[in-house]
This record gives sequence, structure tokens and C-alpha cells, in this order.
Amino acid sequence: METTFSFEIFPPRRDENIKNLAEILEELKALNPNFISVTFGAGGSVNSKHTLEVANLVQNTHKIPSIVHLPCIHLSQEKALEILRECKEKKLFNILALRGDVVEGAKKSEDFSYASDLISLIKKQGEFKIYAACYPEKHNEAKTLVEDIEHLKIKVDCGVDKLITQMFFDNEDFYKFKEYCALKDIKIPILAGIMPIINQKQILKISSLCGAKIPPKFMKILEKYENNPRALEDAGIAYAIDQIVDLIASGVSGIHLYTMNKSKAAKRIYEATSYLLKQS
Repeated sequence: METTFSFEIFPPRRDENIKNLAEILEELKALNPNFISVTFGAGGSVNSKHTLEVANLVQNTHKIPSIVHLPCIHLSQEKALEILRECKEKKLFNILALRGDVVEGAKKSEDFSYASDLISLIKKQGEFKIYAACYPEKHNEAKTLVEDIEHLKIKVDCGVDKLITQMFFDNEDFYKFKEYCALKDIKIPILAGIMPIINQKQILKISSLCGAKIPPKFMKILEKYENNPRALEDAGIAYAIDQIVDLIASGVSGIHLYTMNKSKAAKRIYEATSYLLKQS
């Protein structure tokens, strides 16, 4: 079975910048992605307007299947149903159901405590294909990986079709995670989330936010090229390619690239791995 290849993008903060995003989408379209996922809101917003606008642009203008991110930590059931109705109107039937991160100053949901609550609601609406997040190194709030996978099993049993991992930089963490999932009878496809690191500030910020550890092999790269941005970009892309080659050889269901709305790195990775993806 061919390994899927997909991207994550985020909506711009301002309306006028959506036009600029159209150019990036044209460049990504040339890489033949299986889908593009669109994060919720912009810059920590709890507003879905731009997310649905960009997802609609991806799917109905650029003709690339899109996935709408839908975090529920600040959503009411009424608002969630309103968003799902709008998704149906736009024929956006792929949803990444998330608990999401807390936005400072925003009221927490009284209807949803966990992603599984939202997944159950979406499942009742019919038509939707449901994706969910998973964490090869465990969620920050989980005490152990085993506990985290027990929670993941609850989500999957509520009606998840596919899983997409948080980014990771050590493939061994992913393989161990898959073994634990198999022991819990989680058999749905798991897509590997990969982020090509192109600057030092980026990786340090991301590592602190999501808990993805930086393995010694990559730390050496950071230390050697920290004052040479071009060399660090090349090394970061090469490291991501190395990860992807190993994952494809090990039979991964899909590669999901966190693009940070940059098409250059995605293009270089595609050019290095496209034949492998087709032959997987």
C-alpha cells in the first residue's frame, strides 16, 4: 500500500494574507499531497472563520482534499454543531478532532472535557471521516506513555478513522509507540508527523511547547550550525529526509509534514522521497 504524503498549514492572522497563502498552496499542490490539514484559528484564536475559509480554498479551489482542525476545549456543543454544519455545506467531511490548548482569557467548554467527547458528537452527525492526534512520547499531561495510550484507546473506540502523531525527532520513539498501540488493539492507520527544522529558535520553542525531545544526533547539528542559518536549514531538511526514508522502509502508513506555511522545505523533501513513497 502506498504511503500517504500530506501537509499541515495554518490560516493567516489577517484576511488579506489569505491571498498570499494561495501562492503557497499552488506550490504544495505540485507535490501531489493526499491531503492538507488546516489548523484552527490563527495565533491562538478560538475563531474558526479563517480555518474554514482556508480549508475551502484548499479543497474547492485548489482541488486538494482538506482536513479541518477542530479543538473543543473552548467550544460549546452548539458552536461545534454550527461549525460541522458549515463544513457539510462546504463539503469538508474530514475533521481532526482535538481537545486543543487552553487560550488565556477564553472560557473553557462546559460540554467538552476531552477530544473523545467531540469525537462522539461528530460520529453521530454521520458523513465525516474523523482523525485524531496521538503522542509518540506521550502527552505532556499524561504520567506515563501507557496511561496516555489507554486514553488514546478511548478516543479510537469513539469512532476515529486515522491518527496523526505530534512531531517527533527520534523514530525509535514512534516504533515503540506503535508497539504499545498494537498491545492495546489500536489497529487504525497512524500517520507520522514530521517537522523539518530550519532554524534553532524554532526547534527550541516547539520542543518546550509540545515536549518533543531533541535527540543527541540532532543536538550536534544544532550546536555545529547554530551560527550558520543556511547550513542549519540544509542539515534540518536532511535530518527530516533521513527520518522519512527510515519510516517508509519500516512500512509507515503516512508522512504528515508540518510545513509552517513554508513550501521550500516541503518541495526538497518531496523531491528526495517521492519515488520511495510511490514504491511503498
